[in-house]
Parts: sequence; structure tokens; C-alpha cells
Amino acid sequence: MGRVTILMAVHEPGPDIADQLASISAQSHADWQLIVGDDSSGQSAREALDRFEAQGHKVHRHSGPKAGAGPNFQSLLIKTDPNSADFVAFSDQDDIWFPEKLAWALSELRDADGPALYCSRSLVTGAELQKSHPSPPRPRPLGFRNALVQNVAAGNTIVLNPAAARLAREAAAEAGPILKFDWWLYQLMSACDARLIHDDRPTLYYRQHGRNAEGENLSARARISRLSRFLQGEWRDWTEAQLAELAASRHRFTPENRSVFDDFVRMRQAPLPSRIVQFARLGLYRQSRAGTVAIWIGALFRLI
Repeated sequence: MGRVTILMAVHEPGPDIADQLASISAQSHADWQLIVGDDSSGQSAREALDRFEAQGHKVHRHSGPKAGAGPNFQSLLIKTDPNSADFVAFSDQDDIWFPEKLAWALSELRDADGPALYCSRSLVTGAELQKSHPSPPRPRPLGFRNALVQNVAAGNTIVLNPAAARLAREAAAEAGPILKFDWWLYQLMSACDARLIHDDRPTLYYRQHGRNAEGENLSARARISRLSRFLQGEWRDWTEAQLAELAASRHRFTPENRSVFDDFVRMRQAPLPSRIVQFARLGLYRQSRAGTVAIWIGALFRLI
């Protein structure tokens, strides 16, 4: 079905990296290679990867840019072979993949004619795999009008087919440092009319602990924290950064999505009441009604 290049961004991992590496080695689809970008200053990642190689697995290692997970993944993607026909998967350092993760993704991607992105739900759990529960479903269609205001493609579940990997590699080289890399992938692929596949089956355990670069947002505490940060303008700042990096690849968008992108940029700078009229015409949406109400509030008070 094709080889998979797995890109893993690593930063000062704990002992749970051994579980993630073991789950990669246990994949039912065995044709893969692992490329690691190590942002660590300590030895824990090197020692874990040494043990993994001692078990007979080859690991290609690179020093990371030390600018966060997003730029680390971006750097790894740019370094991949531009002539490769590999699928590309993205791995965190502390999850546990289900044995069928890669096989399920490739089965969904194999019939795509052009670029295609696969993502899935996950089982959110504690550090010791206690009290797991599925991440939210995605009941509304995936597309650019959703991607501009919400990321539904969790990076640790994403797999790109070869055409999408080439598109992402070229666009990543055009952009500056990308803070929210998985969100950028969803935005880019949807803007370029790639096939978007969200699998309702969870494909991994997404561990929650004090070292997460990004945590879940399902608990009441997490949602209150997100709301507070939203009201303080964090979401607006994220959107500003994402739009700046997307603009570098605007020429790749479909004409319709290029127009949506330009209208969204203009809407964010427009005064009231014109801003609300322009926002309504864009038809942007999130996956839940509450989330869609939130972006209307965000548009009203310039919080998106």
C-alpha cells in the first residue's frame, strides 16, 4: 500500500516516549521509516532512541529548530525528499498508537486522485491510560470555511497521501515559522481543495499530563481556561499568525477559496456594522452550535 514516513517532533520527553515508539513498531502496516526532530537539551530523547535502534529499528535524526513543536514539524517536512512517493504521518512523543492506525489511514487514502488529508478521533486519557473518553465528533463537513475558524485535524492523527505531502512540503518552505502546524495543514489542504477525511474511529491514546504542548479542551476547567484566553485575545493573535503564513501560499488556493481568504482578511479590519455584514456573508462555521455562536461574538468584538 506504500511506505509511510513518520515525522516525530521531540522535546525533553518523559519515559512515555518508549510506549509511543513501541506502538509505532507494532503497526500492522510495517512499511515505515521514522524521522525525528529533537529539540531537547538533555539526553532523555537520545537515550530512548538509542534503545529503539538497539531493537533493530533505524531512526533518522535531526536537530530541531528549538522554536516549538510547530516549527519542528515544519522543519522535518521541508527536509523530506521532494521526489518521495511516501505517505507522511505526524507523531507526538507521548501518545500510544493503535496497531491499525497507519493501515486504516492508508486504506482511506489509497483511492484519492489528488492531495488528500486523513485525520481521526482519539481516546483522551491520563498519563497511565486511565478514564479514557473519545475526542469530539465532527458532525459538519470539513472545508475551508470551517478551517479558517477551527482546527478539527489533530496533528497526531494526520496522515497525508504523497500528493498532499508534496503540496505541504512546498508550502511549508514558502512560509515563515508556523506556530499551529496541524491547523495550518487543515487550512492549506482545504484551501487547495484537497480531499479531507475524518475517521470517526479513534486511532490512538492521547495522553494528558503536565508536559503536553497542546492539551484537550473537553473538561470544564479546560473550557473555562480556553474562554478566558479567547476573551484576552489569544485566538485573535493565533488567527493573525495563521493568516500571515497562509498568505505565502495564497497562489495555490482555488479561486473560490482565495476570494474567501481575502474577504476574511478584510472583514477582520472592517468597522462595525460593516464587519458583521461581511462576516455573515462569509458563511464561516465551527462544528458545534456553541462554537459558531462564539465566532459571531468574536467577530463582533474583534476577538477572531
